Amino acid sequence: MQGDALVLLADALVLLADALVLLADALVLSANALVLLADALVLSADALVLQSIAKFTSLRINEMLYLE
Repeated sequence: MQGDALVLLADALVLLADALVLLADALVLSANALVLLADALVLSADALVLQSIAKFTSLRINEMLYLE
């Protein structure tokens, strides 16, 4: 009887260890998703900067053409 309880306890510990591994994997995936989101935000910011530069350049060119 005591042997059966020890086997059940060992099985429960193995399941707990498996659950902890799955939780760690989920945390790693969440961290990776956050990194990807941060990268996407940086790329969006870069795109806005490039659009602003292009708009400013276009306005300056138009201004120079108008002044000629």
